[in-house]
Amino acid sequence: MSDDTKEFGPEENEIMRAAREAKARQIAAENTPEPATLSKWGIAAIGAGVGSAAVAAAVLYANRNKRKS
Repeated sequence: MSDDTKEFGPEENEIMRAAREAKARQIAAENTPEPATLSKWGIAAIGAGVGSAAVAAAVLYANRNKRKS
């Protein structure tokens, strides 16, 4: 017999299955390391990338209807 069958009995309904899955998620979350935080420079680099992409998009948008001679 598996551990799940011992804990919940031979028949498992949806409530017992949800409890087992929640317990498994909790155990997995406890074993997960904390995510790394971005430094000021990392956030600034992301901001510069987004800003330059916005400028490029604005230039493309502004030039979309100009005729080529």
